[in-house]
Amino acid sequence: MDGSQSKLAFYMECLKNPKRVGAIAPTSAWMARKLASVIRPENGLPVLELGPGTGVITKAILNRGVAPENLVSVEYSKTFLSTLRQRYPGVNFVYGDAFHISRIAREAGIDRFDTVVSALPLLNFPAADRTILINRILDLLGPGRPMVQFSYGLSPPVPAQAGRFSVRHLTTVMRNLPPARLWLYYR
Repeated sequence: MDGSQSKLAFYMECLKNPKRVGAIAPTSAWMARKLASVIRPENGLPVLELGPGTGVITKAILNRGVAPENLVSVEYSKTFLSTLRQRYPGVNFVYGDAFHISRIAREAGIDRFDTVVSALPLLNFPAADRTILINRILDLLGPGRPMVQFSYGLSPPVPAQAGRFSVRHLTTVMRNLPPARLWLYYR
């Protein structure tokens, strides 16, 4: 699928389920590279990607040096999933809901990831569900290893919780429509 086909698929999916897509335009390559920049491919641990959509973040993760077989990517849209499997052979694409990440990781036989890269539209979900998800994701990461999440909001989609996890602003990516803030969650 070329760039124009990816954009068409994005907009068609956005029309079908705008709350699940949660954006007005596909993620930019600049933002994808920034999201992938926190990964440490040299440690050999798998990377978890949540919401690969059109695959621009998947491409950045692979370009960062992660082997396709070391990338587990969870996608909720069957439309995106079939295209992603063709475009990135060898990547472990899983059809599912990221809110069931504990089960998905267990079924994949993975108990620890290096990094989680998330493009989920967290602000479209209830605050309590977001907090549960962040905690489940951080349970799958080693101490100090991050989940990187982008958001169009001015503050993190889930605020830090003393004694449970921290969050810090990584950067703001202006070369994205709309501009987005990147947040690091970690314990």
